[in-house]
Amino acid sequence: MPQNAPEKMVVSISSAFHSPLPPFLHFYSINMTTTDNKKPVRIWVDGCWDLAHFGHANALRQAKAMGDYLVVGVHSDAEIEKNKGPTLMKEEERYAAIAACKWVDEVVKDAPYYTQVEVLKKYDVDFCVHGDDITTMADGTDCYQAVKDAGMYKECKRTVGVSTTEIVGRMLLMTKDHHTNRRGSVSSIGSEQIDSFSAAKEPSKRTGVSQFLPTSKRIVQFSDGREPKPTDRIVYVDGTFDLFHVGHIEFLKRAKALGDFLIVGIHDDPTVNAIKGSNFPVMNLHERALSVLACRYVDEVILGAPYSCTAEILDNKEYQINIVASSNTDIHPDLDGSDPYKLAKERGIYQIVENPKSTLTTDDIINRVIDGRKMYEERQRRKAGKAALEKEAEEQARGSQ
Repeated sequence: MPQNAPEKMVVSISSAFHSPLPPFLHFYSINMTTTDNKKPVRIWVDGCWDLAHFGHANALRQAKAMGDYLVVGVHSDAEIEKNKGPTLMKEEERYAAIAACKWVDEVVKDAPYYTQVEVLKKYDVDFCVHGDDITTMADGTDCYQAVKDAGMYKECKRTVGVSTTEIVGRMLLMTKDHHTNRRGSVSSIGSEQIDSFSAAKEPSKRTGVSQFLPTSKRIVQFSDGREPKPTDRIVYVDGTFDLFHVGHIEFLKRAKALGDFLIVGIHDDPTVNAIKGSNFPVMNLHERALSVLACRYVDEVILGAPYSCTAEILDNKEYQINIVASSNTDIHPDLDGSDPYKLAKERGIYQIVENPKSTLTTDDIINRVIDGRKMYEERQRRKAGKAALEKEAEEQARGSQ
């Protein structure tokens, strides 16, 4: 293909989700937009992307803004285990989560933990982007030293107040009286076992350990601002979307396929806590909203949507809802015992989305943490040691400037 010819990518996001890639094709090629004959600026970002959250999405958003085409490398479970410790989400779950982010154009599976100039050249990348913190290998080597030396490195601002480790800490903090009014039981963990996971020394109500400060600016940055066309069929779904994962993503993808414009109602923290009990939700409303907004299938969100799909939602003047959809999972009744989709069913606009990934739930993720708590505690100790070395390296780097 001539260098100045417009490029067309051949593997769509839908094929990436529904059919296995051949062994020799270790990436998802998602989309490509070229408006002229100018060669697009190609950017590389890599990482673990474990329990992919809005902090990860914000890094990808910033990186994409530096160019035209974003290639994201995702490390394998084995590479992360060797350099950092065990992952919470399996590599296929992490690949799919990053592929669903609306700022990502291509996903490279099993990317090397040490970022190599040769890999960037293989994918015709102009430069690599990473947050303004140092990341090291198991032996203390800067993961980005090679691309820094080659002049192919740029930085973006790290999102303060959220990390996979901090979120794991919230899950452990909430386990003392976990699932007290829901089916099944989960072992309690004493607070002395989890102090290292959070700055908070006492288990708090719901998500009080979060240090994330929501702002309207961040919501705007994550929003597309697209309005539905008069001919668009508008689909409405609602839920908690806590610890946003591939089960949520597949549901939203299939819901979007029912129409043209997808609106997602997200229940507020008191509503979720009243319905689900214990210390749910793990993530607060604004954190959950940002994760949903980062998903490529979502066009709009309603913050603090009512638990039941009421006339307030269906008859609003801004959007004419054509379809109300829910997943093929157990649906909790509203606090008064009523069916939350009663009105939608009466109007004949209710549909159930068959979701093959509905077996993965927020509860499953929490159970992974609890079942492997000793493993995650060891991971935290290892990370604490690495963090001290990385901080020392950052100070030395600043001192030499």
